[in-house]
Amino acid sequence: MSLRESITNVDLFRDLPPRVLDEVINRGTKMKYAPGRVFVQQGSTDSGLQLILDGTAVVSVNGNDVATLQPGQYLGEISLIDAAPRSATVTAGPDGAATFAMSPIAFSDLLDAHPEIGRSVMKVLTAHIRRLEAEKA
Repeated sequence: MSLRESITNVDLFRDLPPRVLDEVINRGTKMKYAPGRVFVQQGSTDSGLQLILDGTAVVSVNGNDVATLQPGQYLGEISLIDAAPRSATVTAGPDGAATFAMSPIAFSDLLDAHPEIGRSVMKVLTAHIRRLEAEKA
């Protein structure tokens, strides 16, 4: 799957026009991680979105594995906005991981230039909140 197709399948970016998707792609970076490499550390203040393009990534909280991310899944969407410390550690799976990464600075520039991105993100984050609230009930 191409990078453009991968990004188009992400709910945060799915409804964006092609010209804006091109800017998203141009402002991000492809990253590769060796098997077992920690690329997000719980409690760290680095931030940014990472979309899994290839391989897998294991998410752990307080040392307990809680999820395995597959291609097409992402992490760090909230850190694009709030820059709070990371809530989980993420480690490349047994075959490593390739990601598309975007920093909060790049994302902020995109928001300034294209307010429709903000509307899309608000819808997705609201859906996440509603889902979490329903799980608690």
